[in-house]
Amino acid sequence: MTLQGDIQRSVADHISAFSASGDWLALLGAMPLAVVFGMAHALTPGHNKLVLATFVLGERLGLLKALATSVLLSATHIGGAVAIGFGANWLVSRTITQAGRAPLLETISHALLVAIAIWMIWRANRPATRHRHSGLFAFAAGLVPCPLTLFITVMASSLGTPEVGLVFAVAMLFGVGSVLCIVALITHVMRERAAAILSGFGGAESLTLGFGGSILLLLALVPMVGRLI
Repeated sequence: MTLQGDIQRSVADHISAFSASGDWLALLGAMPLAVVFGMAHALTPGHNKLVLATFVLGERLGLLKALATSVLLSATHIGGAVAIGFGANWLVSRTITQAGRAPLLETISHALLVAIAIWMIWRANRPATRHRHSGLFAFAAGLVPCPLTLFITVMASSLGTPEVGLVFAVAMLFGVGSVLCIVALITHVMRERAAAILSGFGGAESLTLGFGGSILLLLALVPMVGRLI
Protein backbone atom coordinates (compact mmCIF):
# COMPACT_ATOMS: atom_id res chain seq x y z
CA MET A 1 0.00 0.00 0.00
CA THR A 2 1.45 3.39 -1.01
CA LEU A 3 0.39 5.22 2.15
CA GLN A 4 1.88 2.57 4.40
CA GLY A 5 5.11 2.62 2.43
CA ASP A 6 5.33 6.41 2.55
CA ILE A 7 4.78 6.44 6.32
CA GLN A 8 7.37 3.72 6.86
CA ARG A 9 9.98 5.52 4.74
CA SER A 10 9.38 8.84 6.48
CA VAL A 11 9.68 7.29 9.94
CA ALA A 12 12.84 5.43 8.86
CA ASP A 13 14.35 8.73 7.67
CA HIS A 14 13.69 10.38 11.05
CA ILE A 15 15.21 7.45 12.96
CA SER A 16 18.27 7.40 10.71
CA ALA A 17 18.69 11.17 11.04
CA PHE A 18 18.62 10.98 14.83
CA SER A 19 21.05 8.07 14.86
CA ALA A 20 23.47 10.22 12.88
CA SER A 21 22.99 13.52 14.74
CA GLY A 22 21.63 12.69 18.20
CA ASP A 23 19.49 15.85 17.97
CA TRP A 24 16.65 15.32 20.45
CA LEU A 25 15.05 18.70 19.68
CA ALA A 26 14.64 17.76 16.03
CA LEU A 27 13.25 14.37 17.01
CA LEU A 28 10.74 15.78 19.49
CA GLY A 29 9.72 18.37 16.91
CA ALA A 30 8.73 15.50 14.63
CA MET A 31 6.45 13.89 17.24
CA PRO A 32 3.23 15.68 16.17
CA LEU A 33 3.87 14.34 12.69
CA ALA A 34 4.45 10.88 14.19
CA VAL A 35 1.03 11.06 15.87
CA VAL A 36 -0.50 11.93 12.49
CA PHE A 37 1.36 8.95 11.03
CA GLY A 38 -0.22 6.78 13.71
CA MET A 39 -3.69 8.09 12.88
CA ALA A 40 -3.18 7.58 9.14
CA HIS A 41 -1.81 4.09 9.80
CA ALA A 42 -4.87 3.23 11.92
CA LEU A 43 -7.20 4.35 9.12
CA THR A 44 -5.71 1.79 6.72
CA PRO A 45 -7.25 -1.72 6.62
CA GLY A 46 -6.82 -3.61 9.86
CA HIS A 47 -6.46 -2.37 13.46
CA ASN A 48 -9.81 -3.97 14.37
CA LYS A 49 -11.93 -0.88 13.79
CA LEU A 50 -14.92 -2.96 12.62
CA VAL A 51 -14.32 -5.57 15.32
CA LEU A 52 -14.31 -2.84 17.99
CA ALA A 53 -17.46 -1.23 16.61
CA THR A 54 -19.20 -4.62 16.58
CA PHE A 55 -18.28 -5.29 20.21
CA VAL A 56 -19.34 -1.83 21.42
CA LEU A 57 -22.62 -2.24 19.54
CA GLY A 58 -23.38 -5.75 20.72
CA GLU A 59 -22.35 -5.32 24.35
CA ARG A 60 -24.04 -1.92 24.70
CA LEU A 61 -20.98 -0.53 26.47
CA GLY A 62 -21.25 2.81 28.20
CA LEU A 63 -19.24 5.63 26.67
CA LEU A 64 -16.45 5.58 29.24
CA LYS A 65 -16.09 1.79 29.04
CA ALA A 66 -16.13 1.92 25.25
CA LEU A 67 -13.34 4.50 25.26
CA ALA A 68 -11.39 2.55 27.89
CA THR A 69 -11.70 -0.58 25.75
CA SER A 70 -10.36 1.35 22.76
CA VAL A 71 -7.37 2.60 24.74
CA LEU A 72 -6.61 -0.86 26.13
CA LEU A 73 -6.88 -2.40 22.67
CA SER A 74 -4.48 0.22 21.28
CA ALA A 75 -2.06 -0.22 24.17
CA THR A 76 -2.01 -3.99 23.67
CA HIS A 77 -1.56 -3.61 19.91
CA ILE A 78 1.34 -1.15 20.23
CA GLY A 79 2.80 -2.56 23.43
CA GLY A 80 3.02 -6.04 21.98
CA ALA A 81 5.09 -4.72 19.09
CA VAL A 82 7.40 -2.86 21.47
CA ALA A 83 7.88 -5.96 23.64
CA ILE A 84 8.73 -8.13 20.65
CA GLY A 85 10.92 -5.52 18.98
CA PHE A 86 12.95 -4.70 22.10
CA GLY A 87 13.02 -7.71 24.34
CA ALA A 88 12.32 -10.90 22.47
CA ASN A 89 14.52 -11.43 19.42
CA TRP A 90 13.98 -15.14 19.76
CA LEU A 91 10.23 -14.59 19.55
CA VAL A 92 10.69 -12.52 16.39
CA SER A 93 12.53 -15.39 14.76
CA ARG A 94 9.77 -17.81 15.74
CA THR A 95 6.58 -15.84 15.20
CA ILE A 96 7.24 -13.01 12.74
CA THR A 97 7.26 -13.77 9.03
CA GLN A 98 7.22 -11.57 5.94
CA ALA A 99 5.66 -8.11 6.01
CA GLY A 100 5.58 -7.99 9.80
CA ARG A 101 2.98 -10.73 10.09
CA ALA A 102 2.68 -12.80 13.27
CA PRO A 103 0.70 -15.93 12.31
CA LEU A 104 0.83 -17.53 15.76
CA LEU A 105 -0.42 -14.42 17.55
CA GLU A 106 -3.04 -13.87 14.83
CA THR A 107 -4.38 -17.39 15.37
CA ILE A 108 -4.53 -16.92 19.15
CA SER A 109 -6.21 -13.54 18.73
CA HIS A 110 -8.86 -14.85 16.36
CA ALA A 111 -9.50 -17.93 18.54
CA LEU A 112 -10.13 -15.70 21.56
CA LEU A 113 -12.44 -13.47 19.51
CA VAL A 114 -14.38 -16.55 18.36
CA ALA A 115 -14.86 -17.55 22.00
CA ILE A 116 -16.06 -14.04 22.91
CA ALA A 117 -18.45 -13.99 19.93
CA ILE A 118 -19.95 -17.34 20.91
CA TRP A 119 -20.34 -16.06 24.47
CA MET A 120 -22.18 -12.98 23.17
CA ILE A 121 -24.52 -15.11 21.06
CA TRP A 122 -25.18 -17.44 24.00
CA ARG A 123 -25.97 -14.49 26.27
CA ALA A 124 -28.36 -13.05 23.69
CA ASN A 125 -30.69 -15.92 24.55
CA ARG A 126 -30.22 -15.32 28.29
CA PRO A 127 -30.91 -11.61 28.91
CA ALA A 128 -30.34 -12.00 32.66
CA THR A 129 -26.66 -12.78 32.07
CA ARG A 130 -24.75 -9.49 32.30
CA HIS A 131 -21.07 -10.46 32.43
CA ARG A 132 -19.15 -8.32 29.96
CA HIS A 133 -15.53 -9.09 29.21
CA SER A 134 -14.35 -5.84 27.61
CA GLY A 135 -10.84 -6.28 29.03
CA LEU A 136 -10.48 -9.76 27.53
CA PHE A 137 -11.87 -8.49 24.24
CA ALA A 138 -9.37 -5.60 24.12
CA PHE A 139 -6.50 -7.98 24.82
CA ALA A 140 -7.68 -10.50 22.22
CA ALA A 141 -8.29 -7.91 19.52
CA GLY A 142 -5.01 -6.09 20.18
CA LEU A 143 -2.86 -9.19 20.58
CA VAL A 144 -1.48 -9.03 17.05
CA PRO A 145 1.42 -6.53 17.18
CA CYS A 146 1.32 -3.37 15.07
CA PRO A 147 3.58 -4.01 12.04
CA LEU A 148 4.67 -0.37 11.74
CA THR A 149 5.56 -0.12 15.43
CA LEU A 150 7.43 -3.40 15.18
CA PHE A 151 9.38 -2.07 12.20
CA ILE A 152 10.19 1.13 14.10
CA THR A 153 11.41 -0.60 17.25
CA VAL A 154 13.48 -3.20 15.40
CA MET A 155 15.09 -0.54 13.20
CA ALA A 156 15.82 1.75 16.14
CA SER A 157 17.37 -1.12 18.08
CA SER A 158 19.50 -2.16 15.11
CA LEU A 159 20.88 1.40 14.89
CA GLY A 160 21.72 1.44 18.58
CA THR A 161 19.02 3.99 19.49
CA PRO A 162 16.19 1.96 21.09
CA GLU A 163 14.99 5.05 22.95
CA VAL A 164 13.94 6.55 19.62
CA GLY A 165 11.82 3.51 18.90
CA LEU A 166 10.11 3.93 22.25
CA VAL A 167 9.38 7.62 21.61
CA PHE A 168 7.89 6.82 18.21
CA ALA A 169 5.88 3.97 19.73
CA VAL A 170 4.29 6.38 22.24
CA ALA A 171 3.40 8.71 19.38
CA MET A 172 1.92 5.77 17.46
CA LEU A 173 -0.13 4.86 20.53
CA PHE A 174 -1.64 8.35 20.64
CA GLY A 175 -2.41 8.23 16.92
CA VAL A 176 -3.90 4.74 16.79
CA GLY A 177 -5.71 5.19 20.09
CA SER A 178 -7.37 8.42 18.99
CA VAL A 179 -8.76 6.78 15.86
CA LEU A 180 -10.12 3.79 17.77
CA CYS A 181 -11.66 6.08 20.40
CA ILE A 182 -13.42 8.01 17.63
CA VAL A 183 -14.73 4.71 16.23
CA ALA A 184 -16.03 3.74 19.68
CA LEU A 185 -17.60 7.17 20.19
CA ILE A 186 -19.41 7.14 16.84
CA THR A 187 -20.64 3.59 17.43
CA HIS A 188 -21.87 4.48 20.91
CA VAL A 189 -23.78 7.54 19.69
CA MET A 190 -25.36 5.67 16.77
CA ARG A 191 -26.31 2.77 19.02
CA GLU A 192 -27.95 5.06 21.59
CA ARG A 193 -30.00 6.73 18.88
CA ALA A 194 -31.05 3.37 17.49
CA ALA A 195 -31.93 2.18 21.01
CA ALA A 196 -34.19 5.21 21.50
CA ILE A 197 -36.03 4.38 18.29
CA LEU A 198 -36.38 0.70 19.26
CA SER A 199 -37.15 1.35 22.92
CA GLY A 200 -40.67 -0.01 22.52
CA PHE A 201 -39.40 -3.34 21.26
CA GLY A 202 -38.74 -5.60 24.26
CA GLY A 203 -36.21 -7.87 22.57
CA ALA A 204 -34.04 -5.08 21.09
CA GLU A 205 -31.14 -5.55 23.51
CA SER A 206 -30.93 -9.32 22.97
CA LEU A 207 -31.25 -8.84 19.22
CA THR A 208 -28.43 -6.30 19.20
CA LEU A 209 -26.20 -8.55 21.30
CA GLY A 210 -26.89 -11.56 19.09
CA PHE A 211 -26.29 -9.54 15.92
CA GLY A 212 -23.04 -8.13 17.28
CA GLY A 213 -21.86 -11.58 18.33
CA SER A 214 -22.69 -13.04 14.93
CA ILE A 215 -20.77 -10.34 13.07
CA LEU A 216 -17.81 -10.68 15.43
CA LEU A 217 -17.83 -14.45 14.92
CA LEU A 218 -17.78 -13.97 11.15
CA LEU A 219 -14.94 -11.42 11.33
CA ALA A 220 -12.86 -13.77 13.49
CA LEU A 221 -13.57 -16.97 11.56
CA VAL A 222 -12.94 -15.74 8.01
CA PRO A 223 -9.19 -15.07 8.53
CA MET A 224 -8.78 -18.41 10.34
CA VAL A 225 -10.46 -20.32 7.53
CA GLY A 226 -8.48 -18.34 4.94
CA ARG A 227 -5.21 -19.56 6.44
CA LEU A 228 -6.36 -23.16 6.21
CA ILE A 229 -7.33 -23.18 2.51
